[in-house]
Amino acid sequence: MADILDPKPIDADEAYHPQDALSGSIRAATLGGAAGLFYSAIGNTLTKQNIGAFGVFTRFGGNIGLFAAAGGTYQFIASASANLREKNDFVNHSIGGTVAGALIGASSRKMPSVVLNAFLLGAISSVAGFTGTSVFPSSVDAPEVDRIAEKEEMRNRFRRPVNETINELGEGRGIYGQGYEERRRQRLKENYGIDVPEPFYKSTS
Repeated sequence: MADILDPKPIDADEAYHPQDALSGSIRAATLGGAAGLFYSAIGNTLTKQNIGAFGVFTRFGGNIGLFAAAGGTYQFIASASANLREKNDFVNHSIGGTVAGALIGASSRKMPSVVLNAFLLGAISSVAGFTGTSVFPSSVDAPEVDRIAEKEEMRNRFRRPVNETINELGEGRGIYGQGYEERRRQRLKENYGIDVPEPFYKSTS
């Protein structure tokens, strides 16, 4: 009863952010086309007939367009569903995977293949979305990470004090502690009797 009378404010992190379906589908179509090109190249390599390097496009070029269309359709439907429902959950991935699977199955012109591919790809996309992953992750789903702060944190975490490094390796080879020039001049004067003058920039400062 207290929660109804005094509802909690909506957290800004939990608020839905609309997705750009067009740019996401173009990116997914590009990735899908690249996957189709790789698949066609493998098929062209394993074929028994010598059809040449252009067989990737002349004989297996339909796979490239099919993969690109399936990837773009998947991401567009998933983003459109998320914008309409204003929820970013596994249901959007399931809907996108089902439509993309039906598109892949339609290439065989057989209804059982359409239903089977739609069910399989929809189930796989649903599981992937439920576990927190995505077939074509977008910048909206990806967490924002400050790379510079992360590298600086790692550098400070594994940085060793200069005194500890000098005690283990000694001075020289680019490792010099504070007051190294004074200690060096003192050692040269004690061991060899050579009086080394101070650097010019120090004497004039």
